[in-house]
Parts: sequence; C-alpha cells; structure tokens
Amino acid sequence: MDSRVRNFLRQRAHERKSVVMVGKMGVDERVAQALSEALTAHELVKVKLLGHADERRTLADQLAKMTQSEVVSIIGNIVTLFKQNEDPQKRLVHIPKELRY
Repeated sequence: MDSRVRNFLRQRAHERKSVVMVGKMGVDERVAQALSEALTAHELVKVKLLGHADERRTLADQLAKMTQSEVVSIIGNIVTLFKQNEDPQKRLVHIPKELRY
C-alpha cells in the first residue's frame, strides 16, 4: 500500500469509532477472530490498545499478520487496519482508480 492509498484510508477512518479492543492480556485468538469478523463486515477498522504503549507497532503488525490485513495508521493507542473484501459487489470502501496499487 502506498502513501496515497494510506492517506485516503486514514481520511475515511477519521470519523469511525474503535470496534475492537486489545486489553492487558494482549493479542490472542479471540481478539484475532473478533477483528477478522469486523474486517469482513467493515473493511476499515479501528482497534484500541489498552495498556500497551511500548508495544503498539509490534501488536499492530501482529494483528495485521493474523488477519491478513494492512496497517493504515497508528495514532496514540488507536491502530487502523484495512482488508478489502475479495468480492467487488460487497466492498464498502471504494479506493479511487487513480490511487489503486
């Protein structure tokens, strides 16, 4: 994902609220399953990290790997992830043609 697409997705995610929360216990299979379901339903999802200030990047990369998604941004304790639906008819976030990678 290049910076133009990332910026477009960051703008779309701005008004959204966090859908998934990672608590003190960190990332486990339940969190990954909830995030995977949220990505299937919404494509662009915010995750709130509670009590993991030093590990934000590591947790974000771990979540992205577990769900086959991409990290859009990490701002404070909020990680934004994106996974486009494989079925074009079910896509909710439409990336303009000039920005596609």
